[in-house]
Amino acid sequence: MPGSNSRVTDWLLLLTCNLIWGCQFMIVKIVQREMGQFFATVFPIGLSILLLIPVVRKESQRRTRTALGRMPRNDLFSFVMLGLFGQVAVLLFSTWGIRLTLVSDAAVVGLSLPVTTAVMAFFVLAEKMTTLRAAGFALAIAGVLECSGINWRQLNFSNPQFLLGNSMCFVSVLGSAFYNVYGKKLLIRYSPLRIVLYSYYGAFAVLLPITLYLEPQSYRGLLHFSLLVWLGLLFLAVLRNVLALVILLDVLKRLDATVVALSNYLIPFFGVLTAAIFLHERLTKPMIVGGSLVLASTLLMTIYEGRQTRSGGAAALQPSVAGKQTSE
Repeated sequence: MPGSNSRVTDWLLLLTCNLIWGCQFMIVKIVQREMGQFFATVFPIGLSILLLIPVVRKESQRRTRTALGRMPRNDLFSFVMLGLFGQVAVLLFSTWGIRLTLVSDAAVVGLSLPVTTAVMAFFVLAEKMTTLRAAGFALAIAGVLECSGINWRQLNFSNPQFLLGNSMCFVSVLGSAFYNVYGKKLLIRYSPLRIVLYSYYGAFAVLLPITLYLEPQSYRGLLHFSLLVWLGLLFLAVLRNVLALVILLDVLKRLDATVVALSNYLIPFFGVLTAAIFLHERLTKPMIVGGSLVLASTLLMTIYEGRQTRSGGAAALQPSVAGKQTSE
């Protein structure tokens, strides 16, 4: 069935972008050995912009959408908001927050992403919270807690440093939710590539002067970065900042933002998996069981819900108005 194949393809695409985001934690730690957190954020954004400009220009020549340089004022404001409260919050505060807090604390904070996205989607996109989605949330939370191996006795939110780091991680979660929801609204008029590029313009304009002022030594040491660090920067620029976001926005044209956000529970699992492969950390049975639960919850939402929607058996699972207008 074409519909079933489409859902499986969307699931594989979500699997790919979450694998990339799961690897980024290890990469960010590597690049920050030779630079500050601001430079580790703004430099990959700059590389991403240089990569996207010619691609978007070619795309604009093939399509009849809004021409470059003639953007309506309301849309310009929307991209500024998306860059500032989406990209800056996600990229900068996640990099900074993980540096100041415990990994277990950050994992707990990250569990709030689907709930935060569901709340934003309810107000912005008029999406509904169904029983099936609630069951998917519960199953995914159980999986992440299992594979993370969180020791609740060691969680420490009272330490000022940890409190600051946890707060930054939560700001990053809010930024991800805002980007998912607000970006879906812009998909009505703009392609995923243009949304990514224009939102990076806003983030780069904010972060570049701050980085020049606070971390000038990172620019002076640019030519002395090791090969491993350069490979890490290219990973962040090409795969994390461009490919994963384009995949996400493309899938958002067909799936509700709440459903897509649920797949982000795969990120901690992939983070553990890549650490086991590349850093030779031990892959335990709870990690495997937890990852399986997370995969099951994602399949439940992306495939089973799609079948219910197509059969017309549950009107509450119909996509939002924005989703219908942008589906292909």
